[in-house]
Amino acid sequence: QLTEFGGGLVQPGGSLELSCTDRKFTVNTYDIGWFRQAPGKEREGVAYISGFGESITYADSVKGRFTISRDNNKNMVWLRMSGLKPEDTGTYWCARKRDGPIRFPLRTSDYDTWGLGTQLTVAA
Repeated sequence: QLTEFGGGLVQPGGSLELSCTDRKFTVNTYDIGWFRQAPGKEREGVAYISGFGESITYADSVKGRFTISRDNNKNMVWLRMSGLKPEDTGTYWCARKRDGPIRFPLRTSDYDTWGLGTQLTVAA
Protein backbone atom coordinates (compact mmCIF):
# COMPACT_ATOMS: atom_id res chain seq x y z
CA GLN A 1 0.00 0.00 0.00
CA LEU A 2 1.21 3.44 -0.85
CA THR A 3 1.07 6.37 1.52
CA GLU A 4 0.22 9.93 0.57
CA PHE A 5 0.77 12.92 2.77
CA GLY A 6 0.94 16.68 2.57
CA GLY A 7 -2.69 17.61 2.05
CA GLY A 8 -4.29 20.53 3.80
CA LEU A 9 -6.15 23.80 3.47
CA VAL A 10 -4.75 26.29 0.99
CA GLN A 11 -5.98 29.65 -0.22
CA PRO A 12 -6.74 30.11 -3.92
CA GLY A 13 -3.56 30.84 -5.78
CA GLY A 14 -1.49 29.05 -3.19
CA SER A 15 0.87 26.11 -3.48
CA LEU A 16 1.21 22.75 -1.84
CA GLU A 17 3.25 19.64 -2.35
CA LEU A 18 1.92 16.13 -1.94
CA SER A 19 4.22 13.22 -1.30
CA CYS A 20 3.87 9.54 -2.03
CA THR A 21 5.96 6.72 -0.68
CA ASP A 22 5.80 3.09 0.26
CA ARG A 23 7.25 0.96 3.03
CA LYS A 24 6.75 -2.53 1.66
CA PHE A 25 8.06 -2.40 -1.85
CA THR A 26 10.26 -0.15 -3.83
CA VAL A 27 8.35 2.60 -5.57
CA ASN A 28 11.17 3.25 -7.96
CA THR A 29 10.47 0.28 -10.21
CA TYR A 30 6.92 1.31 -11.01
CA ASP A 31 5.08 3.91 -12.98
CA ILE A 32 3.06 6.11 -10.64
CA GLY A 33 -0.08 8.11 -11.21
CA TRP A 34 -1.70 10.81 -9.12
CA PHE A 35 -5.48 10.84 -9.06
CA ARG A 36 -8.08 13.02 -7.39
CA GLN A 37 -11.76 12.96 -6.68
CA ALA A 38 -13.90 15.96 -5.92
CA PRO A 39 -17.17 15.57 -4.04
CA GLY A 40 -19.84 14.29 -6.38
CA LYS A 41 -17.42 13.66 -9.21
CA GLU A 42 -15.59 10.67 -10.59
CA ARG A 43 -11.98 9.99 -9.78
CA GLU A 44 -9.68 11.46 -12.41
CA GLY A 45 -6.02 11.09 -13.20
CA VAL A 46 -4.04 14.29 -12.94
CA ALA A 47 -0.41 13.30 -13.47
CA TYR A 48 1.71 10.34 -14.46
CA ILE A 49 5.40 9.59 -14.19
CA SER A 50 7.22 6.56 -15.52
CA GLY A 51 9.54 4.45 -13.42
CA PHE A 52 12.65 6.52 -14.03
CA GLY A 53 10.94 9.79 -14.79
CA GLU A 54 11.58 9.67 -18.52
CA SER A 55 7.91 10.06 -19.36
CA ILE A 56 5.57 12.54 -17.69
CA THR A 57 2.09 13.62 -18.58
CA TYR A 58 -0.62 15.81 -17.06
CA ALA A 59 -4.34 16.24 -17.35
CA ASP A 60 -5.26 19.40 -19.21
CA SER A 61 -6.93 20.76 -16.09
CA VAL A 62 -3.62 20.91 -14.20
CA LYS A 63 -1.09 21.38 -16.98
CA GLY A 64 1.23 24.27 -16.24
CA ARG A 65 0.24 24.32 -12.57
CA PHE A 66 1.15 20.87 -11.28
CA THR A 67 4.53 19.19 -11.45
CA ILE A 68 5.13 15.50 -10.81
CA SER A 69 8.60 14.33 -9.89
CA ARG A 70 10.36 11.45 -8.22
CA ASP A 71 13.56 10.52 -6.51
CA ASN A 72 14.12 6.81 -6.68
CA ASN A 73 16.97 6.97 -4.20
CA LYS A 74 14.50 8.30 -1.65
CA ASN A 75 11.66 6.07 -2.77
CA MET A 76 9.47 9.13 -3.18
CA VAL A 77 7.13 10.65 -5.73
CA TRP A 78 5.84 14.20 -5.37
CA LEU A 79 3.08 16.29 -6.83
CA ARG A 80 3.88 19.96 -6.59
CA MET A 81 0.76 22.08 -7.05
CA SER A 82 0.69 25.81 -7.62
CA GLY A 83 -1.92 28.31 -8.72
CA LEU A 84 -4.45 26.26 -6.81
CA LYS A 85 -8.12 26.78 -7.54
CA PRO A 86 -11.21 25.83 -5.56
CA GLU A 87 -11.95 23.21 -8.21
CA ASP A 88 -8.72 21.45 -7.24
CA THR A 89 -10.35 20.54 -3.95
CA GLY A 90 -10.68 16.84 -3.37
CA THR A 91 -9.04 13.69 -2.16
CA TYR A 92 -5.73 12.91 -3.85
CA TRP A 93 -4.23 9.44 -4.25
CA CYS A 94 -1.04 8.09 -5.69
CA ALA A 95 -1.24 4.70 -7.31
CA ARG A 96 1.06 2.13 -8.84
CA LYS A 97 0.45 1.20 -12.43
CA ARG A 98 -0.04 -2.39 -13.48
CA ASP A 99 2.10 -3.88 -16.22
CA GLY A 100 0.70 -3.01 -19.60
CA PRO A 101 0.32 -0.11 -22.00
CA ILE A 102 0.01 3.43 -20.79
CA ARG A 103 -3.36 4.96 -21.53
CA PHE A 104 -4.39 8.58 -21.38
CA PRO A 105 -6.46 9.91 -19.78
CA LEU A 106 -5.27 7.82 -16.88
CA ARG A 107 -7.65 5.01 -16.00
CA THR A 108 -8.08 3.83 -12.43
CA SER A 109 -8.37 0.24 -13.65
CA ASP A 110 -4.77 0.40 -14.88
CA TYR A 111 -3.51 0.95 -11.32
CA ASP A 112 -3.47 -1.83 -8.77
CA THR A 113 -2.06 -0.39 -5.58
CA TRP A 114 -3.41 2.72 -3.94
CA GLY A 115 -2.88 4.77 -0.86
CA LEU A 116 -5.64 5.94 1.45
CA GLY A 117 -5.57 9.41 0.01
CA THR A 118 -4.91 12.86 1.36
CA GLN A 119 -7.37 15.73 1.39
CA LEU A 120 -6.76 19.04 -0.32
CA THR A 121 -9.12 21.94 0.26
CA VAL A 122 -8.68 25.16 -1.66
CA ALA A 123 -10.72 27.91 -0.09
CA ALA A 124 -10.36 31.50 1.07
